Amino acid sequence: PALYLTLAWLLRGVGQGAACHYVQEVLLGTQAEPSVRPSMRAALGRLPSLCIAVAYLAFFNLITMTLSLGISLFVLSAQGVGYAATMQGRGSPLKLYGLCSRLLGPSRGTATGVRWLMVVQVLVFFNLHVGINFLLYLARHLVGIDLTFTERFASLDNPPWLMFLAATTFALFEPLRAATATLLLVDGRVRQEGLDLLAAVQQLPERNAKRGAVGSGDAKGIAAALLLVVGLLLGSPTPAEAAPAKKPETSERKAVRARLEKVAEACEMPELVEGTALKDFDALGTAEGAKLERFVRHLEQQAYDDDDCESAAVTLESGLAQVTATAEAQARVDARAATDRARSILARPEFQDRPEKAPKEPKEEEVPEEPGWWRRFIDWLGQWLEDLFRRKDPLPQPRETALPLSGGAAANVVVVALVALTLAVLAVIVVNVLKRRRGETGPALEVSTVDAAALAGNPDHALSRPPEGWAHLADALAARGEYREAVRNLYLALLSRLHRDGAILYDETLSNWDYLRAFRGRPEVKAPFRELTRRFDFAWYGNVPVGKDGYTEFRAITAPLLAAPPAQEAAGA
Repeated sequence: PALYLTLAWLLRGVGQGAACHYVQEVLLGTQAEPSVRPSMRAALGRLPSLCIAVAYLAFFNLITMTLSLGISLFVLSAQGVGYAATMQGRGSPLKLYGLCSRLLGPSRGTATGVRWLMVVQVLVFFNLHVGINFLLYLARHLVGIDLTFTERFASLDNPPWLMFLAATTFALFEPLRAATATLLLVDGRVRQEGLDLLAAVQQLPERNAKRGAVGSGDAKGIAAALLLVVGLLLGSPTPAEAAPAKKPETSERKAVRARLEKVAEACEMPELVEGTALKDFDALGTAEGAKLERFVRHLEQQAYDDDDCESAAVTLESGLAQVTATAEAQARVDARAATDRARSILARPEFQDRPEKAPKEPKEEEVPEEPGWWRRFIDWLGQWLEDLFRRKDPLPQPRETALPLSGGAAANVVVVALVALTLAVLAVIVVNVLKRRRGETGPALEVSTVDAAALAGNPDHALSRPPEGWAHLADALAARGEYREAVRNLYLALLSRLHRDGAILYDETLSNWDYLRAFRGRPEVKAPFRELTRRFDFAWYGNVPVGKDGYTEFRAITAPLLAAPPAQEAAGA
């Protein structure tokens, strides 16, 4: 059994992988109508990774739930997309939890919410139990099928029945797990790429109105498309930690700028570094830091060592002009890189429209074959008979009498009548069932007599022997080691006694549990009668082995019930 369970669990992992691949093809695939066969081939192509993922998730869930006393079931949710992440082919399956967390990204909170919503499986579990028992109830009362053993099996105190309900509920939610896992991965990918797209758009240089007026229409279209996509993806405020961070101004750059301003003040030319003069100086990247350091050192040498402020002023002006040109060139390069990155993001499948289904080719109209001689003869004969019996003087056409109801209204009336008739039939059936049950549960059960000849012809009839006769026969069978037959004879003795006492009305068409439901004997007898009925059903119908100890216990419970009831004292005695 352990081997079969392991193989079934591995097969379930392969099925989950194929289902996740199919859902992904439906969402992001290039084919208008994906099929199951390519998804199965894709799952078999990643069979080793899926097997490793099955083992990883089994041990991960077992260890985390054991150590956290089940709390991790509602806190850790990234592993729920394990099979979908494995089908992505990214990362190692031995680091599956970290891979799932990275692929989910901002959608980890949504995955936790989905995990909490899976608690609805408990409701499905109990609804299955209630629904199946309701169907058994209808079959027993409306159709008259004896389902006593099935009803006993479909009980919550039966472990195999609980296992059946749990397995059925788990299997019903398998497609939902695959679909939600794939959707969560797609949601996480779209959110992450949306943030990347926003960062790329923010890196585009700002253009003034004049330059934008002379720009091409294509550039305007691209910018509008980028802004539209960003607005759709990030309509809600983005988390603070997800916003692209600006380049921090390092302490070295501040120190270089302070030295430059000090040289300008020493040479009495502060107007060169005031206002926005050093804006491009701050906009240079970190790769230009060494060049700026050499430039400032050269200025300090001219101003301090050579005491030549005029040369330092010329050098400063030319240097700032070169800094401005370098910053503009770097901005153009960054703009092209940001545009290319945005275009590459927009070219991914999740930002594309699904291909429309190819129109079906119109079928060629089939030209009917020319009828044979037999068909032509039949047609001629029919036409001749029609002309023969056609009246030469047509009857006057009757007056058109408009029906009070149209065709749709008449159909509605017929439907309402059928529904009413169905309800009436069901009501009659329910009333008959209630009357029958009321008759069975009357104040007293009459002891019916059976023909002695009929009893003689049916030795298995409970009334064919007195209770003492069945009990002696049971003891004789037990002495020979036939304990199962002995238990049956003891139960027949019990039914014979209860019938003679008026507690039940013995009828071969009723089941043992029908006797229990219609029991009208002493209250202290009903509990042992129920226990004996349960033991007898398991021994006789369930083929449960019965030994000497089992028969002894059955005999001990039956003995007080087989004793004759105490005679009531006469009034006034």
